[in-house]
Amino acid sequence: MSKLPSFTDENLLVGVATSDDAAVYKLSDDSALIQTVDFFTPVVDDPYLFGQIAAANSLSDVYAMGGTPKIALNLVGFPGCLDPSILGDIMAGGADKVKEAGAILIGGHSIQNDEPLYGLCVSGFVHPQRIWKNYGARPGDALILTKQLGSGVVNTAVKGDIASEAAAHEAAVVMSSLNRKAKEALEALPVHACTDITGFGLMGHAVEMAEASDVTLVLEGASIPLIGEAMDYAAMGLVPAGAYRNRGYFGDKLDPGGADEALTDLLFDPQTSGGLLVSLPGELAREAMERLEDAGLDTRAAVIGHVTEKGEKLIRLT
Repeated sequence: MSKLPSFTDENLLVGVATSDDAAVYKLSDDSALIQTVDFFTPVVDDPYLFGQIAAANSLSDVYAMGGTPKIALNLVGFPGCLDPSILGDIMAGGADKVKEAGAILIGGHSIQNDEPLYGLCVSGFVHPQRIWKNYGARPGDALILTKQLGSGVVNTAVKGDIASEAAAHEAAVVMSSLNRKAKEALEALPVHACTDITGFGLMGHAVEMAEASDVTLVLEGASIPLIGEAMDYAAMGLVPAGAYRNRGYFGDKLDPGGADEALTDLLFDPQTSGGLLVSLPGELAREAMERLEDAGLDTRAAVIGHVTEKGEKLIRLT
């Protein structure tokens, strides 16, 4: 990335400087374009479910910016040795999620690849004055997480043929659920900062928010929602390699207190299509939770901490 030239444009409202979830370009005083792209290899065996998860993950970046997705393009890599019907199922899953988001799918691009790849390039819209950014968290804010953690650990347990049917099902629901309901529930409130939790895990994305906001995020371990049995699997050592990479990169930013090691592992656990981490005024936390409850989320949301003045560490676990 260091070899790429820098680009400037007075209408570029959000670019790469703050490692935000998507780019935002101002079109007029009332409208801005959100642009994002994401794709990955299968995280589950079922092709249709994989398509749903990959599409939900791609669409999530638009919701994390406070926007509404409108147009999507398929991005496909597929081996010539596999049955084309598998690709059909993957794309059907993705198309159904695009429909659920209220967006339209208008084609895409495919290549032959040694292993399947699928995702979307998504365009959405937001009012220039109502963009949610991954910075702007303020001391006194409450921190809300809209999906339970642990998909990476549970998927590792699934691959090892250890996970229960209930845990595997819950992980699938978490990964395939859109962040649309959560975004729509909170958009009337003054959100100071927001990001979605994906490959860097809760810890990595929280560090980015804290660092860019020049604050410390205090996370309450007992309040963090977890996929059922995720803690047990983490305690068994069923932790994906990505969690160790995240720990190596972000670990020195965390004061773990006396937290259980398994819980700490789950903070670093890379999530696929995770929830929104939202920072908003503390006095509005109860109203925000009531709005999320009324929205009928398929996942579990919770107030997981608060924001303080910047301390010795960017993240403190209590």
